[in-house]
Amino acid sequence: MPKQPGKHRLQYLDWVRGLGALIMLQGHVFDSFLKNDLRGGAAYVYSQFVGGMPPAIFLFLTGVTLAFLMDSTERKGLAPATRVWTSLRRAGYLFAIAFAFRAQMLITGWPAQWSDLFKVDILNCMGFAIAVFAPMALFRTAERVRLCAILGAAIAFGSPLISQIHWTGVPQLARLYIAPDYHAFSFFPWAAYLAFGMSAGSIIRVMPPEATERAMQWAALAGGTLLFACQYFSSLPYSIYTNAEYWLNSPAQVLSKLAVVLLVLAFAYLWTRYATADGWSWMRQFGTTSLLVYWVHIELVYGRWFAFFKGALNVGQTIAAAVVLILVMLLLSAARTNFGAIRTWFGGLIWGPAPRPDTASGD
Repeated sequence: MPKQPGKHRLQYLDWVRGLGALIMLQGHVFDSFLKNDLRGGAAYVYSQFVGGMPPAIFLFLTGVTLAFLMDSTERKGLAPATRVWTSLRRAGYLFAIAFAFRAQMLITGWPAQWSDLFKVDILNCMGFAIAVFAPMALFRTAERVRLCAILGAAIAFGSPLISQIHWTGVPQLARLYIAPDYHAFSFFPWAAYLAFGMSAGSIIRVMPPEATERAMQWAALAGGTLLFACQYFSSLPYSIYTNAEYWLNSPAQVLSKLAVVLLVLAFAYLWTRYATADGWSWMRQFGTTSLLVYWVHIELVYGRWFAFFKGALNVGQTIAAAVVLILVMLLLSAARTNFGAIRTWFGGLIWGPAPRPDTASGD
């Protein structure tokens, strides 16, 4: 057991992010490489069912880090307008990354449709949601705990109502950013996870380190209770909504995924505190470079590099491809975080070891 209660209190966030990256990798490999006639089988169904969790995980953790940023600007005593502007800069950064990613995919996949550049992907959703939530920086951290939870619930329960609006005459791109759509990460309902993450991140900031373990117990209890309640109400033969679709805009789906995130969060805290507290963790390694892993693996899986595998592998071959991709991405992640040491090592191979200060010329 670690001697300092707060020493490892935030490693579990990287672990959860790494788990999201791992699930994402296998899900995309199955989606791209598995034969079309095998997509009705159990392997593909389970792969894609679990594969629906990473976007919720990434959005939730983005909300956590946004709450950290807002708390930091508040503690520094920055002016209210400056605090909001800092959050807007984070939104702009994510938008820049999103369009750079789509532009790179467009160039390497040319000829391609120009409309792909404006696809509303998860990074676009993050940027748009952060821009909308930027005014939350005007409130104190303790206030954001409650306000962001209310915002998340409002987005989740309002999503079926947004779907009922007639969007005739509204530009398609604007509609994709706002209204639920099977082919886009729209504000409704996906931004709910970011709002819930902001609430959780604010809780982490206001509570003392020694209270983290008890908070994780409550998170596990809340997650289990919420999951049970969602499954119960979603199975009822009637609904308060006239057009709710479970996989598109249902509050039950949003809250069920939130419940799973809370359960994973509690498990990750226990695992990183007691099992891998003082050692290297390959799951946390993934979490520290999740954006790099996301960017590179999309190009490898959906680009032209391995086009001959697309829709051509059986289940066993697809599993093998997923394992290989995971190992390659792990090596890439480790190389990224140890770039300085690797550069020094290669330099030593080429130029020889650097001279010690006491043996350098002129000493």
